[in-house]
Amino acid sequence: MIIKDFIKDLVKDQQRLFWVLHVGGWLAWGLFGKYAYTRAMLEDVAPGYFKYVMIITAIALVLSAGLRFAYRALMSRPVWLQLIGLLLGSVAAGYVWLQARSSIYSHWFEKGEDMKDWMENLGDMAELYQKVSYMETFVSAWVVMLAWSVLYFAIKYYQLFQEVQKSALKSAAMAHEAQLKMLRYQLNPHFLFNTLNAISTLVLERETESANRMVTRLSSFLRHSLDNDPMQKVTLEQELTALKLYLDIEKVRFEERLTLELDIGEQASQALIPSLLLQPLVENAIKYGIARSEEGGHLRIAARVFAGDLLIELSDDGPGVELVDGQIPDANGVGLRNTRERLAELYGSRHSFTLSPTEPHGLTINIRIPFERAEP
Repeated sequence: MIIKDFIKDLVKDQQRLFWVLHVGGWLAWGLFGKYAYTRAMLEDVAPGYFKYVMIITAIALVLSAGLRFAYRALMSRPVWLQLIGLLLGSVAAGYVWLQARSSIYSHWFEKGEDMKDWMENLGDMAELYQKVSYMETFVSAWVVMLAWSVLYFAIKYYQLFQEVQKSALKSAAMAHEAQLKMLRYQLNPHFLFNTLNAISTLVLERETESANRMVTRLSSFLRHSLDNDPMQKVTLEQELTALKLYLDIEKVRFEERLTLELDIGEQASQALIPSLLLQPLVENAIKYGIARSEEGGHLRIAARVFAGDLLIELSDDGPGVELVDGQIPDANGVGLRNTRERLAELYGSRHSFTLSPTEPHGLTINIRIPFERAEP
C-alpha cells in the first residue's frame, strides 16, 4: 500500500519523477550496461575500473540534464526542428562525454604503475582489451546519448498525449453534461406552457377554485423539480412521487376521467433512473391519448427487474396512433424525442425505447435500461 501511494505521488510530481528516472537510469547503465558487461566480457578489469565507471556515469548524468533544458525549449517548436535539435544535442553531448572519458581513462589508468603491471599480466588479451575499450568509448558515447534523447522525447510526447486525451475526455464529458441538461431543462418550459394554458382556460371559464388548485399543485411540482439535480439519478419510487405531483395537476382538469394504475416490483422500486424520465411520457399520453377521449382514460405503469435490466412499461387506452416501423410518422412532440435522446446520451447501445399499440386501442412504451440499485 505504501509503495502504491509512493508511485501515485511520484507520477503526479513530474519534476520528481524525472530525477528519479534520470538518476536511476544512469546508475543502471553504469552498473550493468558498463561495469557488469565489461567484467563479463574480460573476466578481469583494471584496478579502479569501478570508480572510473561511476565518474563517467556522473558526467553523463550532468550532460544529459543539460540536454533536458535545451530540449524543453524545443517542445513548442515544429517537429522537424525538434528532430534536428535531438540529433545535434546528442552528438554534442556525446562528443563532450567522449573527450571526458578518454581524458580520464588515459590520465588515470595509463599513468598508474598498477595499470602497467595489470596490462603485462593480461598478456595477449591486453591488445584486445585496448581495442574493445577504444571502440566502445567512441561508439557508445553517441549511441547512449542518442538513446537518452529519444527516450526523453518519447516520454514527453507520451505525457503530452495523456494531457490531450484527458482534455478531450473532459471536453466530451462537459459536452455530454450540457447535452443532458439541455434535454432535461427543455421539458420544463414545454410542460409549463401546457399547464399555464390549462390554468388560463380555467380562469376564462371562471372556475377559480380549480385554477387555484392547479396553481398550488404546479408550485409543488416545480419546487420538487428545481430541488432535484438534472444530472443525478433518482429511484423509481422517487420518480413516481414526482409523477403523482404532476398528475395532481392534471386531475384538476380531468377529475375522475383520469385514473392511474401502478404495478411496480419491489426490486424495481429501488432502481435508479434519470430524473423526470416518466413525466414527459405521461404528459404525452394524456395530451395525445386520454384528452382526446370524452370518457377520459386509464394510465398503467409497470416495472420489473429482469436479467440485469430494468424494464418499464407505460401504456394508455387512448385512441392510439398509427405506427410505422415502431415510430410515429411526422411526430413533433418534445416528450418522446427528448426521452429518446436522453437515454441515448446516458446509456448508448445498452438501452431500448420502443413503441407498440395497446390492445384494443392505445399506445404502449417499453423502456429497457441497465439495472442500477440505489446505495443504502
